[in-house]
Amino acid sequence: MLLGSVLVLLLLGGGPASAHAALRGTDPADGSVVKTSPRAITLTFTESVGLLDDSFRVLDPDNQRVRTGKAGHAEGRADTVSVALPEKLGTGTFTVAWRVVSEDSHPVSGAFTFSVGEPSATRAVLPSGADDNPVTDGLYNIGRDLAYIGAALLIGAAAFVALCRPPDRRPLRALLLGGGWALAGSTVFLFFLRGPYEAGTGPAGMFDPSGLTRTLSSRPGLALLARLVLLAAAAVLLLRQSRRETPSRAGLATGAVLAVGLALTWAGAEHASAGIQVPAAMTSSVLHLLAMAVWMGGLPALLLLLHRASVPSTVVIRFSRLAGASVAVLVLTGVYQSWRGLGSWSALTDTTYGRLLLAKLAAVAVLLAAGALSRRTVRRGTAVPTATTASVAEAGEESRVPEPAGAVAVAAGVSGAAASSASAVSARASVSAGVSGASEASAPGADPASASASASGKGGSAGSEGGSALAEGGPHPAEGGSSPGEGGPHPAEGGGSAAGEGGGSAPASTPRRPLAPAEDTRRRALRRSVLFEVAVSVVVLLLTTILTGTLPGRAAAEAAAAEQTAGLPVASVTIIPFDAGLGMRGKVQVTLDPGRVGDNNVQAVVYGPDGGFVSIPELRLSFTLPSQDIGPLDAKLTDRGGYWASDGLNLPIPGTWEMKATVRVTDTDQVSETKSVEIVR
Repeated sequence: MLLGSVLVLLLLGGGPASAHAALRGTDPADGSVVKTSPRAITLTFTESVGLLDDSFRVLDPDNQRVRTGKAGHAEGRADTVSVALPEKLGTGTFTVAWRVVSEDSHPVSGAFTFSVGEPSATRAVLPSGADDNPVTDGLYNIGRDLAYIGAALLIGAAAFVALCRPPDRRPLRALLLGGGWALAGSTVFLFFLRGPYEAGTGPAGMFDPSGLTRTLSSRPGLALLARLVLLAAAAVLLLRQSRRETPSRAGLATGAVLAVGLALTWAGAEHASAGIQVPAAMTSSVLHLLAMAVWMGGLPALLLLLHRASVPSTVVIRFSRLAGASVAVLVLTGVYQSWRGLGSWSALTDTTYGRLLLAKLAAVAVLLAAGALSRRTVRRGTAVPTATTASVAEAGEESRVPEPAGAVAVAAGVSGAAASSASAVSARASVSAGVSGASEASAPGADPASASASASGKGGSAGSEGGSALAEGGPHPAEGGSSPGEGGPHPAEGGGSAAGEGGGSAPASTPRRPLAPAEDTRRRALRRSVLFEVAVSVVVLLLTTILTGTLPGRAAAEAAAAEQTAGLPVASVTIIPFDAGLGMRGKVQVTLDPGRVGDNNVQAVVYGPDGGFVSIPELRLSFTLPSQDIGPLDAKLTDRGGYWASDGLNLPIPGTWEMKATVRVTDTDQVSETKSVEIVR
């Protein structure tokens, strides 16, 4: 209820913001007719934008590129760009295609038309979508996916080692190395691909010197370089700390600073760096990424340890608490970032960003459900007492006691919520019971873990205090003077050895008994549930990558508002192929201006199979809205000398209209083709 109330207040109380640049206005205006050639073209955006070497392409009616001056920011304003035109531009309809980089590092593009003197037919096709290269975009998104996964593995595994303190860190080295190499490799790949990604060209230009120079001077490029430097420092730190039995305080502090620095390389170059409340947004973004990495990167670390015979209960208790804290941070920062990106409840369903956010929330819900399943598995394990191998109280002999089943992975599944208090209390009891006397261990109904801890506390060579310092993952009695081996006692939380703290010789390792069938079944079930959590977390990371490259709902609403304020029409361009037989084929390009409800101007140009203009005896165009049983409405096209046009076609209702073009190629031959066109308010 509290989170819901906070979300309501945030969604209803937000001010304007943007995260991708939206076009606010153009001069000349889109679709306008000017009497004389303009001296320059000026575009105004809702936020600061960066220019590319080829930000403007001006095409004349014959689809020939017009020579222009160098594009620059107008009057020192970062949100306004302009490009000079020749003194004598000529007459007819000109097409302007533009592409800039928004402040949050994502390229945005578009196109519009204007006419000098009077409108004319044009062979230039107005782009109906983003001017992007799909191969480059796909590769760039793959690189970003790998970067997120690498960061989660590196930061998550390092946090698991430093904060959960597993006695054997060797299985986790593969995660640390894999995460580090994945993050380093993807960062280098993204740096070289940044130039083609911004320019919308193919990946072959990733080694182009001009593109690399531009990347070196841009904020995203500098962020990628900073990430490589931080990774090199992290590699040195991990190498030095690997020689220590426990991380030093200086090492922990340095690691925390490096982790925050790595997170800043994302926050400083994406959505959080633009729009409203930038300092708060960047802080929230850093905390969100770190919490995600600690939670989702800790899951694979726990999964690796679960493949061993047993996992000390204190390790998994610490991870459960860490996961619970991470989830709390993710919820708080996620609510804020959702408000900042959406701006309204309707954006959840009306925008691509909102629908992707809903998909991510659904994946997180599945992740939480998997965590609950893991907790139930753990609770079933801790509810069944484990039998001891011998009675130890009366004879004063020390007998080996296996760890309780709950020590396999207490609260390992709480990756989706806070630690289970019942599991934590049960695991703590097995450690604190080491201070009890042997008489308590022999009492009827005594807990086996407590009995074992009591026996260890009474053991001769370890000393009276040695039992409490033997191990957090389940006490093991001393049997001699050799050092501990695999599966033996582990140092206490302070990092000292049992011998050092107890004053006696180090306890010897003792072989563990094989797990009982019921215990092994529970361990396998827990391992499967954690593996499922890891798989779902990968889906969450992929959706996060897509979200960071999607126009936020608030920015989309601002772009629409800017359009309405500036009166910018949005032209709708539709291509209708036709084939009348006997080689008489081609296509009709139909432009509806503005392509909205109400009056529209219609222009239609007929092209032959070679792409040239074709003169035909007649062209008819009609519109039908089947869902409302409206139409057909005749566009009443007239021949304007090389193209067909009509003024004032009224389309009264939004929806998907069927546009039927009838092309008469000879006095006796004609063909009709139908294409759908979306009319919006």
